[in-house]
Amino acid sequence: MILYTPLWKRLLIWGLVAIGVIMASPNLFYSRVETHNDAVAAMGKAAKAGQPVTPDQTTLAAVWPSFLPSDLVNLGLDLRGGAHLLAEVKLSDVYKQRMDSLWPEARDALKEIRDAVGPVKREVSPPDVLRISISQPDGLQAAVAKLQGLASNVVSLTGVGQKDINVALDGQVIVVSLSPAEKVATDNRTMQQSLEIIRRRVDAAGTREPSIQRQGADRILIEVPGIGSAEELKKIIGTTAKLTFNPVVSRTSDANASPGPHNLLLPEADHPGQFIIVDETPVVTGDDLTDAQPSFDQNNRPAVSFKLDVSGARKFGDYTGGHIGEPFAIVLDNKIISAPTIQSAITGGSGIITGNFSIEESTNLAVLLRAGALPAEMTFLEERTVGPELGQDSIDAGKVAAMVGMVAVGVFMIACYGLFGTFAVVALVLNMGLIFGILSMIGGTLTLPGIAGIVLTIGMAVDANVLVYERIREEIRTAHTPGRAIEVGYERALSAIIDANFTTLITAAVLYFFGAGPVRGFAVALGIGIITSVFSAIFVTRLIIQAWFNWRKPKSLLV
Repeated sequence: MILYTPLWKRLLIWGLVAIGVIMASPNLFYSRVETHNDAVAAMGKAAKAGQPVTPDQTTLAAVWPSFLPSDLVNLGLDLRGGAHLLAEVKLSDVYKQRMDSLWPEARDALKEIRDAVGPVKREVSPPDVLRISISQPDGLQAAVAKLQGLASNVVSLTGVGQKDINVALDGQVIVVSLSPAEKVATDNRTMQQSLEIIRRRVDAAGTREPSIQRQGADRILIEVPGIGSAEELKKIIGTTAKLTFNPVVSRTSDANASPGPHNLLLPEADHPGQFIIVDETPVVTGDDLTDAQPSFDQNNRPAVSFKLDVSGARKFGDYTGGHIGEPFAIVLDNKIISAPTIQSAITGGSGIITGNFSIEESTNLAVLLRAGALPAEMTFLEERTVGPELGQDSIDAGKVAAMVGMVAVGVFMIACYGLFGTFAVVALVLNMGLIFGILSMIGGTLTLPGIAGIVLTIGMAVDANVLVYERIREEIRTAHTPGRAIEVGYERALSAIIDANFTTLITAAVLYFFGAGPVRGFAVALGIGIITSVFSAIFVTRLIIQAWFNWRKPKSLLV
């Protein structure tokens, strides 16, 4: 009896195996390929910026042939080394910003009914509440109705039909606060914005495969492989880079001077011991920026040039045009980096930020401003640096574990099933190539738990072969011919193989969707390993056995 599989099916199976092995092969030359990829990326950035490609970049790009695949399995923090941070976002800061920005709107709205309410005043209040008093108590209801008109619908799926602010009376004082639905929506927007800005800043620093994800209500986990230390990572992402342009009220050298209501006493960065009192309501903020680039001022000192959007340019032009000859404070993270005197109206929407910068500082500031300001301050609750030596130790330990696992499984299979066990070992080696090929193609990140998932896959990969071989033994005992025993063995073991691996695949999916960090790395490696091991056992091993059987045509089988 001749075992037969259509030619197209054989070509498809071996083609998939070949693609997987070829895509996995760059990982055998990891350093060379990584050097090549870094050089190609640098050349691409240079070309995009209109800069020439350097000879060094060309030399480094040539260490790996460009016609070969160059996708690698990215190494996680625990394998490459790097920095780990757990940050807490101060969501209460955003509530205060909302109240501060709402006050000018509320004041202007009440001006429209000045005859009914008289002069209005902002009272001292908690950060997340706006308290307003009016001089004519008879106009309280009219004032409440006017302020309620400032409310808008909550922009979220869970807050449909609800308003973003609540307006109530506390005796003779009007109290404006965010509604519960708006607080939830604001928290979600703040966390999403923080995640995106952190990601932009880390990407701009040129790091590889960072892991940035939300944990709980107000925390963010940041893991960046390949960076020198947690302190270096904090310098990249820890600066809020909150830029504002504020009116100057006065100057003082008294650090304990009272700034007055709704003013801020801020230090001058370039003049220790000197302070400037500014209005806490800015004219424009970093949110109005559209671009920021490192440059030089008229004295050839490092500076940062910026451009504002249409709305910001209009507000900037109106203010500078109406306050010529007055100082104007440029505030970065509650420090005044410059307080120039307005010489003329700045109507073009562009300007320059000067200060006592080095070239590196001006470049970093431009990167931070382009990425945007963090919406709220972050507190780092946990920081950890994983050295590259420890990462290399993990890789070496993972290699040893994988090799010991493969050898042990191989010895067991050959001892139990002889030649058929050898076929299973060959398929297992190809299976490892398929796993790394898929991880390379999808840009997957391999972590230490991921290595554990692969080692576990080694044992599970031959499980399907065991089911098939035991079924073939039973068919031989019932007097089937060798060829028929092989066919029936694969047919009748198929359902058990699919059932066993499908349930494990469900477990891997649950771990991925509900787990975080290392758990997800383990789930990805395990899930890919399950799929490739089933493919190897059902198709690859069968083709190897079929080729051997049609070549040797044995009269009996020793399985």
